[in-house]
Amino acid sequence: MSESGSKYTPRPVSNVTTYALGGVALVVIVLIVILALRWGRDDASIRNDGYGAVHDAAVTAVLDQKSGAILLGRGDASKTIDVYEDPLCPSCGALERLYGQEIAQKMDEGKLAVRYHLVAFLDPKSKSKDYSTRAVAANECVAETGSGPVYSKFHALLFTSKQPKEGGADLSNEDLTNVAKEAGASLEAVQCISTGAKLDAAKIHAQMARAALTDANGEVATPAVFDGKDKVDVNNHEWVVDLTK
Repeated sequence: MSESGSKYTPRPVSNVTTYALGGVALVVIVLIVILALRWGRDDASIRNDGYGAVHDAAVTAVLDQKSGAILLGRGDASKTIDVYEDPLCPSCGALERLYGQEIAQKMDEGKLAVRYHLVAFLDPKSKSKDYSTRAVAANECVAETGSGPVYSKFHALLFTSKQPKEGGADLSNEDLTNVAKEAGASLEAVQCISTGAKLDAAKIHAQMARAALTDANGEVATPAVFDGKDKVDVNNHEWVVDLTK
């Protein structure tokens, strides 16, 4: 029978049915809230929380003057991985927040070293339009002085509590010098940041890192972690442990 010829007349919904549907809706809402809270806790599960940045003075920071790559670790580290990051990248910030302290401990233990390759493809997303590049330059200024604990703390601050939001106000060179001071950087490093001494080199190095990332990854997407030529699945919560077994 066609819809137009139907004699069906809808019956009003009873109060009992209304209450039942309302109860179901309430249960669904409660379940959504519970799941959201659970996901929030999982996301905030910081590895080795409380350890902080690198402690051991034997951990050094070495700036490759040609490529701009920054090697952080002990000279006898068992394994070296490559990490590509943009200072404005929110996911890079999340990686540091969740795993940075665990990585720092593995560095102190001599089990891991990290070669940081900093890119600046998010410059247009910053209010100043050059924040990522200036932050790359600041990283180079601090790393060049050689202190592993200082660079580790500077890097951690820059990617966590001090990281700007895309499209929002970013850090001026003065702000970057203050972060360096908080990390314990030398006067030489602070002056290097404030004068923009590494800015021209940082532009070239960021482009080189971007090209290397494209070759290794097939696209420019950060964070990207490589163990040799193998890309590491950083969605695996045990990835740092797995690398250092």
